[in-house]
Amino acid sequence: MARTKPSEQLSRAEIERFLAAAEALHKSIVGPLLAYHSEHYQVLREVHRPLLKSIETITGKRAPFIQPNMTGPAQPRKPSSTSRKP
Repeated sequence: MARTKPSEQLSRAEIERFLAAAEALHKSIVGPLLAYHSEHYQVLREVHRPLLKSIETITGKRAPFIQPNMTGPAQPRKPSSTSRKP
């Protein structure tokens, strides 16, 4: 029986299965409403980082199931063209 050489990368079907499983894991990590200072919250946060990094490494893109909610750091306002001058 001939041996087959292991693949260097996942197939498209394998990537799709991986993303589906990663999304389910992501939801189980971010789903519980935990206090920020709790040990469980901190541990789940530590698990979440490598999950997101592995998605980027495998697909070359950020996780498609994570949508920015626009609640990040405040951005300075752009000057308005209708502002009054003193």
